[in-house]
Amino acid sequence: MKIQVKGGRVLDPASGTDSIQDVFVSDGSIIGFANSPDGFIADRLIDASGLIVCPGLVDVSVRLGEPGKEYTATLEKELNAAVASGVTTMACPPDTTPCLDEPGLVKMLRNRATALDAAKILPLGALTKSLQGRNLAEMVELSRAGCVAFSQGDGILPEPAVLRKAMEYASTFGFSVWLRPQENSLGSMGVAHEGEVSSRLGLTGVPVLAETVAVSVILMLAKETEANVHLCRLSSAAAVNLVRNAKKESVKVTADISVNNLHLSEVDIGFFDTNYRVTPPLRGVRDRAGLRDGLVDDSVDLICSNHVPVTYDDKNLPFAEAVPGSSSVELLLPMVLRWAEQEKIPLIKALQKITSNPRRVLGLPDQKIEIGEKTDLCIFDPDLPWVVDQTSILSDGKNTPFINSEVVGRNIYTIIDGKILFEDSNRAER
Repeated sequence: MKIQVKGGRVLDPASGTDSIQDVFVSDGSIIGFANSPDGFIADRLIDASGLIVCPGLVDVSVRLGEPGKEYTATLEKELNAAVASGVTTMACPPDTTPCLDEPGLVKMLRNRATALDAAKILPLGALTKSLQGRNLAEMVELSRAGCVAFSQGDGILPEPAVLRKAMEYASTFGFSVWLRPQENSLGSMGVAHEGEVSSRLGLTGVPVLAETVAVSVILMLAKETEANVHLCRLSSAAAVNLVRNAKKESVKVTADISVNNLHLSEVDIGFFDTNYRVTPPLRGVRDRAGLRDGLVDDSVDLICSNHVPVTYDDKNLPFAEAVPGSSSVELLLPMVLRWAEQEKIPLIKALQKITSNPRRVLGLPDQKIEIGEKTDLCIFDPDLPWVVDQTSILSDGKNTPFINSEVVGRNIYTIIDGKILFEDSNRAER
């Protein structure tokens, strides 16, 4: 299919492009930029006036319900929700049921996703067998099956001796190790940030120390083994500072935060609203400020949705018993735009946190909006307000702290491999 994207503001963090130009696509590749190629006749003309044209969004933490938790969400529904939100590539953690510690499961998931012809899935393989933290999984075989990195998901971190062995092995083969830092003995029983709010509500707390102890151990092991380590979902200012100092010492470490911790804090829990029961927990206001500072100075590399669809019944419980998680993939774009506006961040730098930076962390080549590039596209309206409610959320999971809130910024078109896989029917097209 030949597509002309006309009159949009092209924002490409990988190349630094920021200009109003036409983009010409044929057979999945960009064959023209600004000027129409000779003899080009578009099959589809997209009027992008007033819209932003950028590379497809990349989300590094999306749980998809499959395999094993189809009662919470189906792969087809979650992929369609992602595509409608401008997300064209996503990484899925290995803590499925069963977990992704067998090559056959990885191939099955990838084949299912390919057959649905939607967003691209990049599975994270289990770092240890059954995510039990004892014996290493078969990383080489999992890599051949399509895993791009290795993780414990939200499962227990291995003991330092096992983790060291895992990092040494990963370093030998050039694999990345992705870890959500929490010291099990300090944080496994908690349900909210240890502080004034948890004390007032009578909730068991997760101290910041649970995160910083784990981060410290991981960084020391990463320095010794020279492994590539990605820290998932940092939640505290102290953890960000540890990463900041490690990067100054040339430790091979990157980090992300979720949209929930980017915008919310412990005070938002209110009166036991289980939509705010998330992992990691929402921390203090100063921690939130520290996370934002880390994004500005690039101590924190990227922002993810940390999408976890949860059923109504699993959320409609006392706070401590409710299943943690937030349905967030559809809020990745508007929440990043809100942060950029609040902190006066240039839009091209904000988009870097959800396009080029996650691709780099995942080990993927840059996708540039340049002639000859095979680039997926997200075309969005940065000024379009919409209400987050039961009907506007396409995911099976309706569990989000932002339910019934108005947000600004919505995807209008998604192009993957040269095909328009989503278009907002409410916007008129010439």
